[in-house]
Amino acid sequence: MATLNIVMVEPEIAGNTGNVARTCAATGARLHLVRPFGFEITDRHLKRAGLDYWHLLDITYYDSLDDFFEKTNGGKYYLFSTKALHRHTDAVYEDGCYLLFGKETRGLPEHVLMQYPDTTVRIPMVEDARSLNLSNSVAIAAYEVLRQWDYPDLLTHGELHRHKWGEG
Repeated sequence: MATLNIVMVEPEIAGNTGNVARTCAATGARLHLVRPFGFEITDRHLKRAGLDYWHLLDITYYDSLDDFFEKTNGGKYYLFSTKALHRHTDAVYEDGCYLLFGKETRGLPEHVLMQYPDTTVRIPMVEDARSLNLSNSVAIAAYEVLRQWDYPDLLTHGELHRHKWGEG
């Protein structure tokens, strides 16, 4: 079974974190939350955005970014930033990799980005766009990784139920 790790560094908006939690639950990705947070984990907005998916989550909490790097030492990190030189679709993501996303207002610290220049990637946007919503960025990134891995352990097809006109 392939493992994808989503890392939110100092998230500030409960709704975004709830949406990311829902994406992780739906994809089987592990969620890593790095303190400090701009909300309480018990925040009703966080829980509402995640709806009834919380029981599907594998969440790990860290006290700081240094704590995260110390506890995941040796991991393969991909940092998402508007400052990156490489496109997110050009990276080849390894099993067990960590996708890092910074806080909504400032992104990841520049000194951290400079430590991983070859694996700092961006999602392309028009020139005048500052950034995408954080939870949308996480979803785009997660599904690119899963696409490269051919969607392991995910249901990749549905079923239409044929109804005659007028039947419910």
